[in-house]
Amino acid sequence: MAAVAVYRAGTALLRAGRPTLVEGRRFQSALSYAQTIANIPETKITTLDNGVRVATEESDHPTCTVGAWIEVGSRYENEKNNGVSNFLEHVILKGTKKHSQPVLEQEVESLGAHLSAYTSREQTAYYMKSLARDLPKAVELLGDLVQNSSLSESEIERGRTLILREMQEMESRLEEVVFDYLHATAFQGTPLGYTVVGSTTNVKSLSHSNLVEFMTNHYKAPRIVVAASGGIRHDEVVGFARQHFGGISFKYKNDVIPVLAPCRFTGSQILVRDDAMPLAHIAVAVEGVGSSNPDMVPLLIASTLIGNWDRTYGGGANQSSRLAQISVENKLGHSFQSFNTCYSDTGLWGIHLVCDGLSIEDMLHFAQGEWMRLCTSVTDSEVTRAKNTLKTHLVAQLDGTTPTCADIGRQVLSYGRRISLAEWNARIDAIDAQVLRDVCTRYIYDKCPAIAAVGPIEQLPDYNRIRSAMYWLRL
Repeated sequence: MAAVAVYRAGTALLRAGRPTLVEGRRFQSALSYAQTIANIPETKITTLDNGVRVATEESDHPTCTVGAWIEVGSRYENEKNNGVSNFLEHVILKGTKKHSQPVLEQEVESLGAHLSAYTSREQTAYYMKSLARDLPKAVELLGDLVQNSSLSESEIERGRTLILREMQEMESRLEEVVFDYLHATAFQGTPLGYTVVGSTTNVKSLSHSNLVEFMTNHYKAPRIVVAASGGIRHDEVVGFARQHFGGISFKYKNDVIPVLAPCRFTGSQILVRDDAMPLAHIAVAVEGVGSSNPDMVPLLIASTLIGNWDRTYGGGANQSSRLAQISVENKLGHSFQSFNTCYSDTGLWGIHLVCDGLSIEDMLHFAQGEWMRLCTSVTDSEVTRAKNTLKTHLVAQLDGTTPTCADIGRQVLSYGRRISLAEWNARIDAIDAQVLRDVCTRYIYDKCPAIAAVGPIEQLPDYNRIRSAMYWLRL
């Protein structure tokens, strides 16, 4: 996910009122970027009679991606059915009453298409990439999956076996493990503390009735966005969506609409020591903000400023991230990744460190020192550099119809609209060093962090010592 920006330090000056070649290239580069932003097609949104929103971005691509983004995930679950969203996603892809699994696979294969899905804490998505001419069939298959899944006992058992196997594989992906632990301690006692896949006990016990009940309660029209990107036309997508998604109910049982309960953040820690592991994975975070909070942008810039680094990158002295420079100069750690995870009303802002057991204390010391510098003495030049990097990342992550379609679906669910790159740029440009220091002080300085650590963590400092590094004592 790293975005790379190249900066020139020009020493040429204007002489005799005539711009230098370097300045001319800079002007052309800036103009090209501005034109790129201006030429991005408009995102069109239409709401069907039942409340399903259809959002598209038209282009001249020969391919397209279309999908259904649904406002449901593990945060809508409880302790007894945690994991049902992910379970349902797996089983739905096993076939429908009209298309059995072999028929569905043949249909997708004959189109040369790719069908996929994912579940997160607040959203579930089903999407397909195909040739633009096959859009009608893609929408038909997606509509059938969302509404007419067969949910047969044999498919449920196959899905159960697959999920249990995936859960075993996840144990080796320590980054995912440590982030699940981080959520479990940061949002303990609340639905955001649940894992997306659920517990082994739940996966083994979830039944057909559990799946049907959850799907009936949450797969409602006003919570669905049909998003499409590529060589499509908005009116055509609306017509196909009306035909295949227009029959989804918008009524809730007893008119009770599920509402997310607030999830409180708790400064705390969870430690899983295993000295047999070669490296320690440590995640430290403070409470961030929801996706609609205006402070999200300065916190995103702050996260970009901390940056990310891996010892395989090479270099060091010229890294834009001061923490990366320190890591290279002092031969500390294997990698680090700053993150800013936003949910609808809260979030996590922090850093994930990977290092050997003897480097833990030093890595934490320098990382927290950079956090304090964000709050007290970050400079305008550093903020400008981070802003440019962030802009580059925003453009780069929309390279292709699938990431663009996903961006449309997520944003329309989160904001009710899609925020254009031009608007993101304006929000980013409005942040200067003083604003960044003020916002970081509000959310980071003297706050109790949540900590999750896995591996050879004997040298991890005591929680109170880590907490004491969240502020600076000055005479």
